[in-house]
Amino acid sequence: MDMGLSGRVAIITGGGGAIGRSIARLLIDEGASVALLDINTEAAEQAKQALLADSPTATIFARACDITDKASVAEATAATETALGPVDILINNAGFSRDMYMLKMQDEDWDVVHDTVLKGTFHCCRAVLPGMMERKWGRIVNMSSMAHLGNKGQTNYSSAKAGLLGLTNALAREAGAFNITVNAVAPGLIATPRLRARKDFDKLEARSLALTPLPRLGLTEDVAKAVLFFVSSMGDFISAQCMNVTGGR
Repeated sequence: MDMGLSGRVAIITGGGGAIGRSIARLLIDEGASVALLDINTEAAEQAKQALLADSPTATIFARACDITDKASVAEATAATETALGPVDILINNAGFSRDMYMLKMQDEDWDVVHDTVLKGTFHCCRAVLPGMMERKWGRIVNMSSMAHLGNKGQTNYSSAKAGLLGLTNALAREAGAFNITVNAVAPGLIATPRLRARKDFDKLEARSLALTPLPRLGLTEDVAKAVLFFVSSMGDFISAQCMNVTGGR
């Protein structure tokens, strides 16, 4: 099936991470060119080389980018368009948690999570939207989390991910007239290398398996498939939606 992505150009923030790499792999398989933007230059380059090892003819651009810095985003977007062409697809995947109960949380812990998840998405959307509007085509997917429902010890992360859903819904209404869809993906517990490295991984896994109708942890590929659906021709008439990738939890 032709998913309509051949020749498209996609930016993936957090492109050096496990989920970003899985998203890139599926987009590459459908004929898209991808730009891996990451605050960690080495991670972005390693992801690029790993993807090229699997797909030697793929067109991949890797670059450092601090999405909390508007100028850095503008520079990375311009460099992407010079290397690959106009940006058709934006995957706002960068983000992280910094967990702490509210009364023990430092202001910096709140600010850095919100600046990355919300302000970073804001900067990236504003960088690519003018071109998408001019060409009357665009696909934006924001990476939320089931934490948007609220987890103790995650007031910063939960509120940022909940805010991202509001941003998604509002922007979908602003951009729809230009044939631009804006959607979100909300993963549950995904077995990334970072998660597996946590000291409490066994406890998290056991709890998830006990509560999830599909009795396994989510894989990065599961998240990537949801993203692929939204940006492909299958999602042409779908906007302002959030897809939960949780195994039914």
